[in-house]
Amino acid sequence: MLEEEKECSDLVTQLSAVRSSVDRIMGLIVAENLKQCVENPDADPEEQAEKIQKAIQLVIKK
Repeated sequence: MLEEEKECSDLVTQLSAVRSSVDRIMGLIVAENLKQCVENPDADPEEQAEKIQKAIQLVIKK
């Protein structure tokens, strides 16, 4: 887009769309991981709680 001398606002719009897509994919990956943690808990409840907390932090980190 820069080489084509597109408007700055067009470039920013495209970059925002890419960021939104990456955020969504990250959310889906973390959600799947969290689902696995809940469906297949560790024998150690403290380790399980730590994994869940890490997943939650990744989701709300933005």
